Order: sequence, then C-alpha cells, then structure tokens
Amino acid sequence: MTLTALLIFAGTLALVIWRPKGLGIGWSALGGAAVALATTVVGFSDVPTVVGLVWNATLAFVAIVLVSLLLDECGFFEWAALHVARWGRGGGRRLFVLVVLLGAVISAVFANDGAALILTPIVLRVVHALRFPQRAVLGFALATGFVADTGSLPLVVSNLVNIVSADFFGIGFTRYALVMLPVGVVSVAASLAVLWWYFRRDVPQRYSTDALGEPASAISDRLTFRAGWVVLVLLLVGYFAAEPLGVPLSAVIGAGALVLLSVAARWPAFAYAATESRLVPASSPSSSVGLGDSGAARRIPVGKVVREAPWQIVLFSVGMYLVVYGLRNQGLTRELAGLFGWFGAHGLLAAAVGTGVVAAALASVMNNLPTVLIAALAIGATSAPGLAHEAMVYANVIGSDLGPKITPIGSLATLLWLHVLERHGVRIGWGRYFRTGIVLTVPVLLVTLCALAGWLAVLDA
Repeated sequence: MTLTALLIFAGTLALVIWRPKGLGIGWSALGGAAVALATTVVGFSDVPTVVGLVWNATLAFVAIVLVSLLLDECGFFEWAALHVARWGRGGGRRLFVLVVLLGAVISAVFANDGAALILTPIVLRVVHALRFPQRAVLGFALATGFVADTGSLPLVVSNLVNIVSADFFGIGFTRYALVMLPVGVVSVAASLAVLWWYFRRDVPQRYSTDALGEPASAISDRLTFRAGWVVLVLLLVGYFAAEPLGVPLSAVIGAGALVLLSVAARWPAFAYAATESRLVPASSPSSSVGLGDSGAARRIPVGKVVREAPWQIVLFSVGMYLVVYGLRNQGLTRELAGLFGWFGAHGLLAAAVGTGVVAAALASVMNNLPTVLIAALAIGATSAPGLAHEAMVYANVIGSDLGPKITPIGSLATLLWLHVLERHGVRIGWGRYFRTGIVLTVPVLLVTLCALAGWLAVLDA
C-alpha cells in the first residue's frame, strides 16, 4: 500500500507538471485523488478533513488574483512601472534596484503569482522600449521572477503556501505578520544583493526616458483605478479586523474582489483616454510617441477577467492534498517527522535551517504546494519544544516559498512564467534556469532562515 501511495503521488505530480493538452492541473489532481480513493490509500472520511484544510486558502488566493487581474486591466501595474522607470532618472542600475523593490511590494500585497505573471510582461515591454541589450532584458526578467517568490514572505496573503500553512497551524494574520514581515525584509534585501552581484555587468549605465509616456496615460479606467486604492486600504484593515472576529481570510478578500468587480462592470470609465495596448514596442516605428501615451478609452472585459482567474487551483488543492494525505495515512510523513524532531532537539537555529533546507529541497523537485502540506503534517507530528516548533512552522513556509526557484518545476507559477517569457521573445532553457536558480536561491534561503531564528529568539526574549 505504501508503494501504491508513492506511485499515485508521482503519477499525479507528473500530470500536473507536464499538463497534457486539454487536461488542466485541477482535473489531473482530481484524477489522482480518485485513484487514491479507489485503492483505499485514502478513505472517503478523509475528504472533509482535506477540504477543511484547503478551502479558505484556495478561495482567498483566487480572490487576490482576481483583484490583481482587475487592477492590471485598468492600468494599475503599468502606471506603477512607468513611475519606477522615471524615478530611475536615466540610471540603469538604479532602475534595476527599483524594479526589484517594486516586484517585492507587488508580491507581498498581490501574491507571488501576480508579481511574476503580471509584472514581468510590463517590465519586459519597458526595457524593450528603453532599447536595453538582450543580456539586460534577461537580467530584468530573471530578477522580476526571482523576487516574486523571495518577496512573498511578509503577509499571509503573499503566497498560497503561506495561507495553507497559517490555516493548518491556526496562525492569525497579526502573529504571522509580526514574525514574517521583518524576515521578509531580510529576504528581499538578500535577494537584491545577490541579484545585483549576479547581473551587475549586464545592466546599462544610462538610459533615455524619451520612449516613456506619462504614468497617468497608462490608466484605462480611472474609476476602477481609484476604487482599487480604496479596496486595498480596506483589505489591509480587514485582514487585522477579521482575525479577532473569526472571519475567514477568503471572505475578506472575496468581498474586496466583488466590490472591484462591480465597479469595473457597472461603471466603466468611457471618458478616460488611454491606449488599448498602452505600451509601444521598441521596434515599432511609432515608438517615439512614447510608452504609455494615451489614445482611445478601453472598457475592462470583466467576463474575461473572471474566466481567467485560477479556478483550477481549487480543484488542484483538494485533489493534490488528498493524494498527499494518502502519504500521511501510509506513515511516510512519520519518517520526515523524525528528521524534523532531530533538528528541533538541537536548538532553534538547527530547527529553522534544517527544516527550511529540507522543505526547499522537496519543493524544488516535487512542487511547493504538496511540499508545504507534507512538511506541515510532519511538523504537526513532532514533539519539538515550543520555540523550535514555531521555527519549523515558519521555516517550512520559507523553504516552500524560496525552494521552487531552484528548478523550473518547483512551482506552477514558474512554469507559467517561463511560458510568458517565451511569448515575449525571452527563452530560458531548463539547464540555464537551474544554474542560475541554485546560485541565486541558496544564499538567500540560508540568510533568511538564519534571520528567522534570530528574530524568533528576540521575540521570545
């Protein structure tokens, strides 16, 4: 039965990663769950348990992506990118730093998928319009994708992994932010240092902003744009207010998404000028008009936005976690729990670094979403002392957030991000990605885990 559980998990993961044509990740995972149920690797009594573990996390994630997509459609992220390009004041290296920081902020607020999949095409069009050489374009692309994950630690909503782990261990939004916000700052600082060291020779010294239009001209629907700012403020307040009231995170974010959807659908801003494409490719004869220059108003296609939300992730979460629960039922997580227990017995630093490195290694080869639950089940079965146990919980999040950057298969977002890059003329082979990913990820991972141990010790003092 143990071998059966392993084979089902491996087969399901293979289908999810390779995504056969016409078969979404959700249906692949549900297929694996059906096989697990048919072979009694998991029982039907496990289904309510798994649904209880993942429903809030997945619905919250879908809602935050919906908010991101709507803001992208109204020009919010392009507006921010054009501001950043102007703040660079013609200095290529200053622009590189600002783009990394912008990616970190967007990842923290709108989740890592939003930063990687929405911001990356905008950054690519900006650097193409600025006529940067191909090496610099590749550097900006990799930096944006990398910081999308390393910057996704600070808040519960910054990553689906964070929400799943917080729900599993009953961590409130406030406590999570108290621990992980400073740790997240260290992660971003370390990422910036490593990215700067790696790409410093590829970034041009100077650039001209002549190809850039005014940031305001990127806004295609000013009403939705303004409503977006209000919704973001209310969401931040709601995150903290909902916790003592026992309101699920998904309800808070879902309400914000519904408000923004209603604004975009019922009150489109016909009178505001902005180009439909809003970004002029550098190779276009009309590029002298300027990136982001205004043109005809564009109504937000609300139906398209709703259809493009990651609904498959709901099916994927239930299906994949049922498959993972089968590993737990067969006792495989007990072995991992023994290893984590050994780390915990050797002190706070060993618990943090050991657990985080193991989680990162697992996430890099078998995807971060199964990893975070497998490791959480194992951590829950350990008898480590209180502070060491808490360190393992957060180290699992760090490892599952950062580890996927080592390999292309570490997260679904990375596979989609590579596809986005290829559509924009930037092709990164898996070998090149792995060589770059491991060099960038390992030092940031170790620094972040050490920062976690140090900060928990300060909080406990």
